[in-house]
Amino acid sequence: MEEREKQSTKEASEEVSQEFKTLTKEEDLNSLKQLQYLILGRLQDSNAVLSHFNEYSEHCFDEVSGDFSRNACLLKSMKGDLDYIFQKLRGMKAKILATYPDAFPDESTREALDQRPDLELPQ
Repeated sequence: MEEREKQSTKEASEEVSQEFKTLTKEEDLNSLKQLQYLILGRLQDSNAVLSHFNEYSEHCFDEVSGDFSRNACLLKSMKGDLDYIFQKLRGMKAKILATYPDAFPDESTREALDQRPDLELPQ
């Protein structure tokens, strides 16, 4: 019984494959195969280029990562130093304002006193 099922399945598959062969032309299949080989070649070339670029990028990153980490540490320490300096300046300004209330001009007179050009504005 099992042998008979295998034989009938095989015959049915062969019949279906024969029907599919009649639906397509050999030239169309060859054309599709050529296109697939062309696409495969292009994809392999692209893959090789991307692999080379990834290796180059990794090499460049290895070269600059040390500089980035050193500069990041330097910037963090500079920020801490500047925070400390501005904290001291705010404290000094508060003491001066407590002693001499008119030492710093208010917003309305500050613009009249400060005649320096603003370097941030485009001219």
